[in-house]
Amino acid sequence: MELLAHKVCIVTGAAQGIGRQIAKQFAADGATVYACDRTPFEGEEHIIPVVLDITDAAAVKAAFMDIFKKEGRIDCLVNNAGIVYNRKIGMIIREETERMFMVNVIAVIELIQLVSRLMARNGGGSIVNIASVTAVLGSPGQVAYSATKGAIISMTKSAAKELAAQGIRVNAVAPGIVKTERFAELYETTNAEKIEDRISRIALGRLGTPEDIANACAFLASDRAAYISGQVLGVDGCASI
Repeated sequence: MELLAHKVCIVTGAAQGIGRQIAKQFAADGATVYACDRTPFEGEEHIIPVVLDITDAAAVKAAFMDIFKKEGRIDCLVNNAGIVYNRKIGMIIREETERMFMVNVIAVIELIQLVSRLMARNGGGSIVNIASVTAVLGSPGQVAYSATKGAIISMTKSAAKELAAQGIRVNAVAPGIVKTERFAELYETTNAEKIEDRISRIALGRLGTPEDIANACAFLASDRAAYISGQVLGVDGCASI
């Protein structure tokens, strides 16, 4: 039996990178997948694109209610959408920090609040939040960004305890360095030696892939993780130890 057979799943930030691979993996594992992003998900006929900005609470509510009415349930939400501005202390720009907290934290709180009400109508579900290894280890030049991902970890643990009585599990995946389009851009615009040094400290000896993250999310979304909640799963090649 497929890992996510008959499950209705929503993935945010799904148009590219890690989010796109999560959507594809969930569909391959048998789920009905709604891929949310500001740009349409393209190239996969069996994945349903939903165009919205997660900071637009009214648009999100309308979209989620439409999905619930159509499918009769929502089994999983992956809060993957996020933005990052890398700034060293002394160069941090307030407007960028506020934008990161709006997208990475406040929108996620609102999404959890909305989807948990819908999941509770069907006896439960699974919420998977995407954190970051930077929230665990820290990272120079990422003070504000790591603060948003630290908030995700705290939020995950508190939401898991609060929603457990409704049968809703809440976990987080904390990726390390993942080889995505964003990484390629960073590599070209940043000191390559510093990046190579970080890669050399990954115990498993390679960069993560979007597939690595997607597989972890699929497991946490599945019934095989039925007794797992409030956890932060590091998917970082043993970089966080």
